[in-house]
Amino acid sequence: MLQTVLLQVDSTATAASAESINYLSLLLKGGIVIYPILILLFVTIFFMIERYLFIRSASNIDFGFLRSLKDNILRGDLRTAATLCKSTNLPIARILEKGITRIGRPVKDIESAMEIQSNLEVSKMEKNMGYLGLIAGVAPILGFVGTILGIIRIFYDIGTTGNFTIEIIANGLYEKMISSCSGLVVGLIAYIGYHSINMMIDKFGIHLQATVMDFLDTLNEPVR
Repeated sequence: MLQTVLLQVDSTATAASAESINYLSLLLKGGIVIYPILILLFVTIFFMIERYLFIRSASNIDFGFLRSLKDNILRGDLRTAATLCKSTNLPIARILEKGITRIGRPVKDIESAMEIQSNLEVSKMEKNMGYLGLIAGVAPILGFVGTILGIIRIFYDIGTTGNFTIEIIANGLYEKMISSCSGLVVGLIAYIGYHSINMMIDKFGIHLQATVMDFLDTLNEPVR
């Protein structure tokens, strides 16, 4: 009976010890490579949030603005329409302004001007996206470098101490596995963020094309 109680106490203490693992200190056992990986993680999170907020704000469409703009164009009041675009700080307004200021020229000139402005607006949204793509590729490679360093550490410690113990092997495996896992996780986060934000940009681009087509159709409607 006493032995059973002691076993239960020992298992409870072991469980409590396992629950009190300091995951930060465990993470830092990944070796020196873990520090640049952590920096890449913070950079990834920053760019993901910054791009998301920027694109969400820029892709906001004021349908009241579009209705007022269309009414002014149909009335032939191009000056008011251009002023309305200038006072609206949105990509779609800047694109439509390029078209309005060229009304009277050939349709191809209008389309070309609006297309150039559309490309400029999309390029603004794609700013810093290259960094996310770069991190998605670099972070796993850094993890692989940590794997190599962990293996080197195992053999170095064995060679210098002459001891082939579980502790020596475990320390090297910590560095190997933690750095590899961290690099893959950061790379995965950057990869998901890169493609998710690109999907938002593609969606915005499709909406731009629809708005431009509607604008060109408006030009063909008779003036009221």
